[in-house]
Amino acid sequence: MAGGTRGPVPVPLESKEHNVTQDVLDLLDTKQPLQTSEDFPSIPQAEIKAALDRLASRSMVEYQAHDSEQVLLTKEAEAIVSDGSHEYKVWKAVKDAGKVPIKELANVVGAESAKVGQGNAFKNKWVKKDGDSLVLVADTVKDNTRDLLKGIQDIKTLSDTKTLNELKKRKLVTVSKVIHYTVQKGPKYAREIPVEVTDLTAEMLASGAWETANFKPYNFNALGAPQDAGSLHPLMKVRQEFRNIFFSQGFVEMPTGHFVDSGFWNFDALFVPQQHPARDVQDTFFISDPPKADKPRADPELEAVMDQMESGSKKLFAPPDAEKKDIKPRDFEAYWKNIQDVHQDGAFGSIGYRYTWSENECLRLVLRTHTTAVSTWVLHRLAEDPQPARYFSIDRVFRNETVDATHLAEFHQIEGVIADFGLTLGGLMRFLEDFFSKMGIEGLRFKPAYNPYTEPSMEIFGYHKGLKRWLEIGNSGMFRPEMLEPMGLPKDMRVYGFGLSLERPTMMKYEVSNIRELLGHKVDLSWIKEQPAVRLEKD
Repeated sequence: MAGGTRGPVPVPLESKEHNVTQDVLDLLDTKQPLQTSEDFPSIPQAEIKAALDRLASRSMVEYQAHDSEQVLLTKEAEAIVSDGSHEYKVWKAVKDAGKVPIKELANVVGAESAKVGQGNAFKNKWVKKDGDSLVLVADTVKDNTRDLLKGIQDIKTLSDTKTLNELKKRKLVTVSKVIHYTVQKGPKYAREIPVEVTDLTAEMLASGAWETANFKPYNFNALGAPQDAGSLHPLMKVRQEFRNIFFSQGFVEMPTGHFVDSGFWNFDALFVPQQHPARDVQDTFFISDPPKADKPRADPELEAVMDQMESGSKKLFAPPDAEKKDIKPRDFEAYWKNIQDVHQDGAFGSIGYRYTWSENECLRLVLRTHTTAVSTWVLHRLAEDPQPARYFSIDRVFRNETVDATHLAEFHQIEGVIADFGLTLGGLMRFLEDFFSKMGIEGLRFKPAYNPYTEPSMEIFGYHKGLKRWLEIGNSGMFRPEMLEPMGLPKDMRVYGFGLSLERPTMMKYEVSNIRELLGHKVDLSWIKEQPAVRLEKD
């Protein structure tokens, strides 16, 4: 018996498959070509195909597949071929009896034949009604329905489309697709399948048997086993594209690994008043344990992370021959007092909000509502040595929002900060147009807006083709002096701030209409795996 090998171990073929395979080889020795529909009519097509593929992969046979349609009789039609049509049964019953009461017809020929055959017998003028009975009209008849079905049974086809459709409607025939093969000898034809080696072993190398071994050729068309591998979420793919854009424009990434912040960094240092609606429980998740944070202070671990992220980029815009300045150490106590003053009494040329500022409210812990809390910390750090700088961050923020097609309680915010001298609002608009053009989003619209910590402020809108409406894709503005000067930054330094959701550009690029299909328990994991990497500047 022929066999295959996996390395040095012979693997016998399954008996059924081997018999079909060997039958093909044996018959090809005396007859060529083979027609599988004629030569192997009783073997299922799947077994024939498996045997031919096995032989063709060894170049022992060559075959072509042929598709055709066969018209097959239903069980009812087979009964007609055997016993005659329904109308013929009615005619024969009347002929044999001379007269058959209509009420008794079903008992004589059966309910189905009585129901169908009576009308057809009338139509063919084989019988007629005589009172309550059927009587004969034609002494001899030709059963055309039986003859037609017998012909179809013999040749399994019918050229008359109209008649075929009528028979299908009467559920007497079905049409099925049939595949058969024409088989010829291949260049390596033999009566037996040669043993093939799939693995080169150390023993074969040592003995020299590899030189005469019959190695099985690789099948480069075979599909590999599906791999249940991990895949990047579309958000992470778009996130990396945004990071590349920022890095290409000289931005330094900010450390955003902590999700809990104090009200000082999240609100007060941003000149957000303590009675602002953003602090209401409808917008903010507050932390109950521990009850409050420490006052702002040095954080050596965070400083070390920031130093590593900057790695010399802090002086990106400084001239090479610039003199090294004395670094002014940060005074966190003075910063705390400046924030209190600018809120409660007014300072740095501002009249402030003129309310009784609460230390306890300032130190309440919250899930950060924006990554601008991190930007504030970085700008305060920049006040040690004020100079042009660019920073960005992309991370999660949390807001107690009503979940709908475009909002979640947890989402990703992209934020950019540019500090320099002589910046203008027009420059911010031009920068944003250039920035979003790298994502393939053109024709931005700007709308005046209010932010406590930026003035002037602008909302940024882009058109979503899937939702067919304009979506707010970002917010921007120039940071207020009441935010910058308490840090110790010089009066002539201006800072752009802009932020946008990571989810909305991702929805626009992947044509997702409902954000809950992008994040959360409704996400289709197969969809996640199938999505390609995105190029933001490409449609």
